[in-house]
Amino acid sequence: MKTYIQISTTTETREQAQKIARYLVEQKLAACVQISGPIESIYRWKGNIETAGEYRCMIKTRATLFKKVEAAVKTLHPYETPEIIATQIVQGSRDYMQWLDDEIRFPEHDSEDHTVMNQ
Repeated sequence: MKTYIQISTTTETREQAQKIARYLVEQKLAACVQISGPIESIYRWKGNIETAGEYRCMIKTRATLFKKVEAAVKTLHPYETPEIIATQIVQGSRDYMQWLDDEIRFPEHDSEDHTVMNQ
């Protein structure tokens, strides 16, 4: 059985989010990336409490593509330590899940499935 995930990352600008989203979809590493924002993030960074306006990307893909998505986000992302968090999609409509499969590439030796939570 295939495992599907949703990966979350945030960026400083809408343009950065769009660049990441477009690349992932063009490369068939994701079927869809939804961009929302601006959102407000409050976090600790290098000993200080920071507040920032950000844009959230929600990336829909398969668990077996997590490492490739992670590498792409790290390459395209301006942050020193970008958020790259995956959660498993435990259920979805049959039609939507089929659409995900149709839009995501199948890497060689894609031995479904490696759950992201264990990587």
